[in-house]
Order: sequence, then C-alpha cells, then structure tokens
Amino acid sequence: MPTPKENFLALMRNDKSNPPTWLGDPWNCFNQTVGFRPVTMDAVSMFIGGVNKGEVGVKNIWGVTMDYPEGQPGGIPHVTDENKVIKDITNWRDFVVFPDIDHVDWTNWGAMYPNLEETRKTHLVMAPSFTGMFEFSHYMMGFTDALENYLLEPESMFELLSAYTDWKIKAVTQVIDHVKPDVIHSHDDWGNKRQLFLPPRVWREIIKPQYERFYGYVKSRGVLVQHHNDSISDDIVQDMVDLGIDMWQGPIPGNDFDKIVETVGNKLCLMGGFDMGAIDRPDATEAEVKAHTRNVVDTYMPLLKKGGAFIPCVTSVFAIHDNVDKWIAEELDAYGKVYAEKNF
Repeated sequence: MPTPKENFLALMRNDKSNPPTWLGDPWNCFNQTVGFRPVTMDAVSMFIGGVNKGEVGVKNIWGVTMDYPEGQPGGIPHVTDENKVIKDITNWRDFVVFPDIDHVDWTNWGAMYPNLEETRKTHLVMAPSFTGMFEFSHYMMGFTDALENYLLEPESMFELLSAYTDWKIKAVTQVIDHVKPDVIHSHDDWGNKRQLFLPPRVWREIIKPQYERFYGYVKSRGVLVQHHNDSISDDIVQDMVDLGIDMWQGPIPGNDFDKIVETVGNKLCLMGGFDMGAIDRPDATEAEVKAHTRNVVDTYMPLLKKGGAFIPCVTSVFAIHDNVDKWIAEELDAYGKVYAEKNF
C-alpha cells in the first residue's frame, strides 16, 4: 500500500508503473490520506506579519495598506493614490524598504511543528512563499499604476522586481535551510477568468526572468515547485515548464486543458478544474457541490490517458463558505476511490 506521499507523486507524474489508489482532496490537511502537510507559518512569515481576518486598514511591513473583510479568502491590498507605497516608479528606490530578514529568530519555530520529522516519512512537507512578483508590483503601487508601468516604464519595473527577487531568494533560503520542505507553494496570480493581465511578450520580458532565478534556486536545492495561479494562463504553459514548475495549482475551467496536455504532456501537473465561483456560495447545497466534484473528476481525469497529469483540486487556496471544502473533500475521497479502482 503506497504512503500518501507516494500516492500523490504517482498522480503528479502520471506514473503508470505505480498507479495511484485514490484521488483525495490534496488540500484537506486533516485527512490522513492526502499527500501534503502544509507548513503555513515559518519564522520569516511570522516576522513579516500580515492582516488578520476582520481587520481593515492595517499596514504590513512593506507599508502596504491591507484589508481582510469577511467573505474574502485572505488579506487584500487597499491601495489608493494617497497610501500607495511607490508614487513614482522611476524613483522606486526612494520608496521601497526591504525588510531585514538576515536576523530572523528561528529559536522557537520548531515547537510549532513537533511531529514534522515523523510526518516526512509519509507525507510531503510544503512551505509557502506568498506575494509573487506580479502581485508585489500591484501591492506597492496599485493595479492601474502597475499595468501602466509594465508598458510605459519596463526598465524601472524590471529593476524593482529584480531587487524583490533577490530578497525572495534570501527569504526562501532561510525557509529551506530551517524547514527543509519537499515543496514550495508559490503564490502569484497572472491573470483573471478571461486572459493574462499582461501580454505574453511583456510577461516573458519582465516577469519570467525573475522566476527563472527564483525557481532556479528552489530547484537547485532539490525542492519541488507548486505555483498557485487561478486564472486563464494556457498561453504560457510551456514557459511554466521552462521555469521548472512541477505543479500548476489553480487552473480554472476556461483554460484549454487538452491543448495544455498536447503542449507539455505530464511535465506540468494540473491541480484544479473546479469552478469555485459556481459552488463557493453561502446558499450552495451539499448535493450541488458533490455533483460538481464528480463532474470535475469525470471531465479532467481522462487527461491522464492522453499523457497529461491532473489532480482534482480547488482552484482557490481554499473555499470561503462553510462546508464547501468539507463536501469537496468527502466526495473526492468517496467518488475518487471508485474512479481510481475502475481506471488505474
């Protein structure tokens, strides 16, 4: 019987010599059959801090004003002309102060995860790296300014993101040194439900080089890369493979999954398929959510027979409304086991 870690890796790689035995929700951390044990906090994350649920108008360590209203999955920037950090991208060095993480105190961090070493025997340990390169840019100056500056001031944007990438590599170095994760979960939304935020050419010229360095370093340390991006991004899937991304967490319906598999095969595991806007509602019923879950399995799991790699997974990091995550996890366990028995 494979361990949850072995089973997940078999799914991730579409390993026909070691077929999986379940399709359990990879995000349901309380289910012992899932492959991950996410480490959602580390000493660097705790030092940087953030906004707590229900708070608004809180400045984070970068000086960005953050809100975390009810009904949102996490903190979001509230950037105005008055409070934006970078007021002139051509002089960004006058506004940006990079947090000093060379002296982060790791003394008591391990006490938060007393069973981590035991967990490694059966599960993959995953640590987060939030606020990716594109998100950092619009956090610091607002969305409109960011989009305009990518087009009008590309050299200054490249310089800003290069400096931020240097800082991110320092941060992830500390996390890898201390946590020793199997996977880094990196978070950067590159588009919406219709298209990429930036033309592919601009994304390749300014964003992609930063990830070449960042993910290049992560991979050099023997750590898998899981990139969260719940948007339409099928135009850049070959780029994702080029960057060393192992798992694209968040591909939403609307992406051309068949085209993705034709382009990259099983080199990029697609973790998604759910239309969270359709089911993550306060009035969603258990029957509705579970029917949607079965449809995701039936629609996208056949990608494995076409040579791709797919794992059914919520496309957001987690559902907002009560019971939606629970119902998805229950159905992926129940229906996913039946599917695996019939097809693997």
